[in-house]
This record gives sequence, structure tokens and C-alpha cells, in this order.
Amino acid sequence: KEALVKSEEKLSQFLGKPSLPETRKWMEYLKDRLTGLKPDILLDPIYIGLFGSTGAGKSTLLNAIIDKNFFLPVSGTTACTSCVVQVNTSHSRQYEAKIHLLTDWEWKEELRSLVALADLTDEDDDTDDEVQKDAVSKISAVYGKGALTKSYEELCKMEPVVHIPSSRCITLKEKNEKDLSEKLCPYIWNESARRGAKVKTGEEDKKTQVWPLIKHVEVTVPRLQVVPEGVVFVDIPGMGDSNSKRDAMWKENINKCSVIWVVNSIKRILGDKNHAMLLKEGMKAFQRGLCRDISLVVTKSDEINLAEYQWENGKENINKHDAILERNVNVKQKKSEMMKENLKKKLPCDSEVLHKADLVYTVSAWEYWNGETLSKEETEIPKLRDYIQKFYIAQKRNMLKNYVSEALAILSLIQSRRTNQDAQDQHENPSYQNDFMQKIMDLREAIERCFTPIQQPLDEGVAQAKKLCCNNIDKIINRVHDSRGFHRTLKAVCQKNGLYVSRAFGRIDVNNNLAQPIYEKIDVCFGGIFRIQMDDSSTLKTCLHTFKDAMKQQLQRAVEQYQVVDKRNKVNFLDQQTNFIIRETEKVILEKKAEIYNSLTESIQKAL
Repeated sequence: KEALVKSEEKLSQFLGKPSLPETRKWMEYLKDRLTGLKPDILLDPIYIGLFGSTGAGKSTLLNAIIDKNFFLPVSGTTACTSCVVQVNTSHSRQYEAKIHLLTDWEWKEELRSLVALADLTDEDDDTDDEVQKDAVSKISAVYGKGALTKSYEELCKMEPVVHIPSSRCITLKEKNEKDLSEKLCPYIWNESARRGAKVKTGEEDKKTQVWPLIKHVEVTVPRLQVVPEGVVFVDIPGMGDSNSKRDAMWKENINKCSVIWVVNSIKRILGDKNHAMLLKEGMKAFQRGLCRDISLVVTKSDEINLAEYQWENGKENINKHDAILERNVNVKQKKSEMMKENLKKKLPCDSEVLHKADLVYTVSAWEYWNGETLSKEETEIPKLRDYIQKFYIAQKRNMLKNYVSEALAILSLIQSRRTNQDAQDQHENPSYQNDFMQKIMDLREAIERCFTPIQQPLDEGVAQAKKLCCNNIDKIINRVHDSRGFHRTLKAVCQKNGLYVSRAFGRIDVNNNLAQPIYEKIDVCFGGIFRIQMDDSSTLKTCLHTFKDAMKQQLQRAVEQYQVVDKRNKVNFLDQQTNFIIRETEKVILEKKAEIYNSLTESIQKAL
């Protein structure tokens, strides 16, 4: 960085002196390229997503990993976190939280739906109905209990009873973690945790009544010894949100994660329907986003009924410590096999993740802090930290290598220009524009061929989706028997454009259900085309790298045939520029990847 800053200063001094227009233009370009290299890439965030349903122990696990017990809100009796919470580090000595709120327009869109769902004139008097209760509590929190008799238009004109800052962001700052934790908890508690908390009065309580408007929360802590700087943890509630903006934020956070940990407790992973759904959603995120790795993290792995385990396994003399470790080994083996089978349905068989050693971790935050039965190493919290460290180093090493190679190529070219400043290119040189354009046309044709194999499975998937659409809708409508209030949940599904997240019935996504037969047909082919972020090859990545090699060869031939000085440095520079262009192209493709993958469900949603 110091070398780059000094070089930029020298170039600025050079550009302040008289020079030939062509030389000035060339040096200005190189100065811009150096300026673009200045940001500290080692601080570019690497996102690790903890993805799981409420009550799975994500916050407890995260507290253990960052070595700060009870920092994020936890409860032994109920689920706590209601929104996406991002935890990162900084050089500041303060603890800080930023609570981001829905914009005025986003809230009014949400309010329109809440008013319809809170309709107290509904003839069906389901007083225990979850959908209605949720809508009523949100309206009352923001506008007061008298607001329930008001129309949507009247509510829009009312002043909220809570203070909403014009910036739509609430900032909390404290000198120690305990004070920030106490202030932060009421903002990110879910509804059940909020009802179970001690009732407060006064201004502090009024501030926290903005919870219906909270979009997401960013927490910043001083630099940690146990986690590399630049690693950002994202606590992602597993069901998403019925608010379209919060749900979009939910998807966006999943898609930007380089690593996804599907988190669930030891009791829930055995036959729980929500667990199967979470794994499925996690694998889908692995397919569509920037994710390079996915694992199942089983929490509360110290919990065991020893007498039951002894009887079931015919091991009367086994102690609790050995029983826990033996059971955890079996869980790892079974769940690893199950995950690999499911991933094989979505990814080509040579995908790196299918062959990694640790696909499942069994962790215990309780034992990490208390050490009653297991050692710290046996809790596997240190093992997860070690994984983070190795992943971080591998990613940053590659980034730094590209960064330094490009800087070296630019500086070498500047040096050669300085050495040969009197030698100007006076010769008539051939034009290679047509040759370069032909290489670009070849790339276009190769990419078109790359997508040809997806057409057949796509057609088959559409045919299957048409055939099964009525059955898939029936499964949603008939999923609950003799449950009061489900009709109002279905009403919410329709009002929310086919997507509603219910505490009682989970995530109901009609659009995704209708598109599922198509995804099942195209997933392997899609993965084979788009897994650009992986070290293993994809057909799209192969196209780009074939083009890159062809361009480098063409550039080398051109430089060799040109009457120019210092050919070696020029070839090296052009090589690095070609690498840079390909890396930037891959970034654009990865950003588009999720948009393309989600277009099936979005097109169904728009059509309906």
C-alpha cells in the first residue's frame, strides 16, 4: 500500500510537467489503475451465514464463536431473534448497533396489508387467530391501541406514538458489551420473547416499540482475537419474513454469503419437517448465490438421555461423556450421507463440496462455557474457528496474489516507460482489431452453446410443473386439518402475492411450490454452468478461460509484431489486464446468477 501511494504521488508530479499528449494519456490511465488498487482488499468482508429457524441456537453459537457469552439475546425457554442481525468487527473500542428501519413507503405498503388482516369486522370470530393477532400487535405498537378502529387512509395521516428518526436508522453506542446487549435486546427480540420479558415503562420502552418497522440490524464490536478481521457473521432467521422488503433482505443476505451454516439443534434434526425445509433452502442458496461452502452445524450436542441411550444401544456401562461423543459421530455420518445425496441432485458429481471431510459439525456452546462433561476441543467451537481461519486465509491469499500481480505489472510498465521515454513508436503497425473482435464473437458463440443443454430439462420441468400445479396447490390448502385461523393465513398468502411466513404454519410460498418441478429438472445442469465461484470448473468458466488464453496469445503475437520497446513488460501488463477483465466479468455473472435462478418463481408471481 505504501509503495502504491508513493507511486501515485510520483505520477501526479510527472503529470504536472509538460509532456506529449499520448504519453500524458497513457500515464493518466496507469495512475487511474493504481488508484483503483488502493482500497484495502484484506478488509473486504467475507460473509458467513448462520441459517436456521428461531430457537435453533444460532445466537448462542455465535456468542461462543466470538467468545462473548450472552452478548446477542438468548433464552433457555423461547426463540429470541426476529430479524437479520449482522455482526462485524472494527478498530473502534466502542460497541455499536445500527437498527435500520423500513422507509416510509415500505412501511405504508406493509400497513395496507396489516389493516386488511387485522379486520375486526370479520364474521368469523377467531379470537385466537395468529395472523390477526400479529397484525393487531404491529398496528398497536406503532399507532397505539385506538388505531384499530381507523382506516388505512386515516392511519397514514396519523402521527406514530413511537419516535421514528428521519434517517430511518437508530444508532446505539456503548463502551462495553453488556450495556449494548441490554439496550439492543428489546429491538431484536421476536414477539414471544418480547411478551415474556419484563414490562418496562417510560421513554426507553417507547423507543423499542419501533420493532414492526425494523428491517435489519448491524452490530459492530472491537477487533476480536478469535476471528480474523473482515469476517462478517450474519444471523439469518430460517423462515424469512412476510414483509416483502424484509424477505428480500433475507434472500439478499443468504445470497451474499461465502459460507452457509445450516444450524439446528440435535433434537430437531431427527425427522423435523422444518429442518428438512431449512436444509433444502440452504442448499438452494448454495446453488444460486456466491456461496463457496455449506455445512450442517448441529447445536446443543451435549443434550442426551443417558438411560435411554444405554438401553437403545445395549451399553449399560457407557458414561455420559462417551455416549455423547459416540452419538455425535453417528449423527455426523448419517447427516453427511443425507446431505451428499441431496447435493448430488443439485450439483455435478465432481463438485468440491461433495468430497469435503467435514460436512457436519456437532457443537455445544453450553459445554464450551461450562465444561461439565466435554472439553473445549470436544465442543467443536475451536474447530469452527479453525475452519473460519483457514477459509479466510485461502480467500485472501488468492485476492492478494491477483492484487500484487496487477500492481507489479503496472509499476513495471511505468518503469519501462521512464527508461525508454525518448524512444517513441514511429513505425507503421498493423491493426489487430478484427482479430480481437473475432475472439469476442467466438466467446459469444461458446456461451450460447454452453446454455444449449439446459433447454431440454427446462422444457421437461415446465411440462411437469403444468401437470402437478393443481396437486401442489392442494398440498398447501390441505396441509392443515382442523386448525382454526388457517383460512386467514391463506388470505394473507394471497394478499402477500403468494408468500407468507406464519409462526404456526411456517413459510408458505405458492410461487416456489409451483416452480419446484422445474428446479428439480434443471438444478444439476444449472450448477454445471454457473458454479463460477468454485475452484472446480464450470462450463461457463471454461468458456471465459478459453477466451482469456486465446486473447493472451493474440496480444503476445501483436506485441511481438509491433515495433515497440520493452515488449516483455507490455505483454505482462496486457496479461494482467486480461485477467482483471475476466475476474470482473465473473463477478458480474455471479451477481446475475441469483437473479436468473429466481426468475422462475418471480415470473410465476407476476403472472398470478
